Amino acid sequence: MKAVGYNTPGSLDRDDALLDIEIDPPSAQGRDLLVRVQAVSVNPVDTKIRKNRAPDGTEHAILGWDAVGEVIEAGPDASLFSPGDAVWYAGAINRSGSNAEYHLVDERIVGRKPTSVSAAEGGGPAADRPYGL
Repeated sequence: MKAVGYNTPGSLDRDDALLDIEIDPPSAQGRDLLVRVQAVSVNPVDTKIRKNRAPDGTEHAILGWDAVGEVIEAGPDASLFSPGDAVWYAGAINRSGSNAEYHLVDERIVGRKPTSVSAAEGGGPAADRPYGL
């Protein structure tokens, strides 16, 4: 799957500050939902983490935690959502981020996206179009 990540923390003015990468898609375990990301929001915490935190045991770190999308798969212990559900959430910064085509998020911090809000509107002010590389 496509994602945007980084290898080395530091300033955003470097050529390798953010990289278009290909990684294996995750699969839902436990109470996780696998979400096909449709829009994301960029927040101050993203820039602070990008500047100061190295990838944790992986080649790339992926930022972004606020997202809107569609549930593709639910883990075996998940009971609150089903594939096809439209959701939005602010994920957990101790997990891989949502700046990717697919994202894992614990169902207990997810809400149903209101039908009156588009994916772009639900993604926040930086989400003026669906995510895509």
